[in-house]
Amino acid sequence: MITVKSVTKYSCNEHVTKVARMNSETIAQKLIKYNEFFSITHNFSINILPVKKDTVTSYDQFIASMPTPFKMAADMSSIDQAALRPLQALSGVANQLVEFLNHQSKKIDLLIGYILKQEDDEEFRYQGLKFGGGGLLFTAQKKFELTQLLEMKVFLQNENYAVYCYGEIIDIEQVENDYLHKVIFHFIREDDREVLVRTSLHEQSKQLQALALRRNNEEKDNK
Repeated sequence: MITVKSVTKYSCNEHVTKVARMNSETIAQKLIKYNEFFSITHNFSINILPVKKDTVTSYDQFIASMPTPFKMAADMSSIDQAALRPLQALSGVANQLVEFLNHQSKKIDLLIGYILKQEDDEEFRYQGLKFGGGGLLFTAQKKFELTQLLEMKVFLQNENYAVYCYGEIIDIEQVENDYLHKVIFHFIREDDREVLVRTSLHEQSKQLQALALRRNNEEKDNK
């Protein structure tokens, strides 16, 4: 699991202000905001449920409706990071302790990953193609509505992590028989956004390493 550093917590009033500002923005402004964050092309599973238009949503309602496993995942990451940080500056026996705690943390990650996987409902599953701190891109054979608000569960299987969030569709493009939907995050915990940012950078690093290895092998074959 990608470790999460401490981030600034937003108060309820700040969230209300942010949402009100987002609701007043145009699609063009939201597309600009979406592109402000780095995003990575990566296949992942995502569960999607459209939110009814007459449903009154707030950040507090969003947090209250969040399934417990998703709350646990972020909380465990924060606790692990807080516990290990004071030990990382020490040496000697402390290094062995840090290594032991990291192994225990990985075991917990696997368990949390298994629990989160049970939240993946095949009936509502779609294919994610790209994600980052600002939003994501998914494909579907049916076309959702522009500006549609979505309840989403994003599953990052390689990291044993998943994110529960709300998003808004800000762009739709038809490619042959499929529709590509670009979604900006509407409600998301800052801890979860940080995980998505770190995971996207981590995935980019892995892709660059794989590309470099492939080029080296090609150069050897051509000699």
